[in-house]
Amino acid sequence: MNLTKEEKQFLLKTARQSIKSLFTEVDVVKPDYEKYPVMKENAGAFVTLTINSRLRGCIGYIISENHLYQTVCEAAKQAATQDPRFPPLSENELDNLDMEISVLSQPFKMNSYDDIEIGKHGLIVDEMDRRGLLLPQVPVEHNMNKEEYLTAICQKAGLPKFLWKEKTLNLDLFTAIIFSEKEYEV
Repeated sequence: MNLTKEEKQFLLKTARQSIKSLFTEVDVVKPDYEKYPVMKENAGAFVTLTINSRLRGCIGYIISENHLYQTVCEAAKQAATQDPRFPPLSENELDNLDMEISVLSQPFKMNSYDDIEIGKHGLIVDEMDRRGLLLPQVPVEHNMNKEEYLTAICQKAGLPKFLWKEKTLNLDLFTAIIFSEKEYEV
C-alpha cells in the first residue's frame, strides 16, 4: 500500500476529529472514495499520541476488516481513552497533543532472527499464550540493536526477557507507513 501526502493529511485530520468528537459535537469527515480509493482498503493501523514528546497513548489493530479511515479513527479514540497505561485523555490536553499514525502491512512469518531489519520491521510475538507487538519505529526511537529489540518484545509480552536466546520465538514481522502531524503540519 502507498499513501500520498494528501491521503496522509486526510487520515491525520480525521483521526484528530475522532478524538475531538469525544468532547464536543464534531462531524468526522468521511472520505471521497473516488478521490481517495485507498481509504476503502482493509489495513491494520496504530495511532500513537504524545504530549511534549512523551507517550500519552498508543492503540491499534494488527489486522482490520474495516476501511482504513475507520480503523484509524477507531484506533485514535481507543488510544485517547483505552490505553491501560494512562487515564483517559482530557479535553484540555488536546492543544498539546501530537499524533503519529502507522499503517501496517500484512504480518508475515519470520524464518530467522537474521530476517529482522531495525527501522523496517515491527515485531509480533505469540508465545506461551502471550502476545506482544512493537512498531518498527520503537527500536529507532530508543536506539536499540537487534538483541535489545528482541529482549523488549519478550518483556512487552510478559515473557522471560531472554527467551529469544533459548529458543527461536514464534515471531511475525510487518512493515509500516509512518507519518505524523509534525511532519505534515495538519
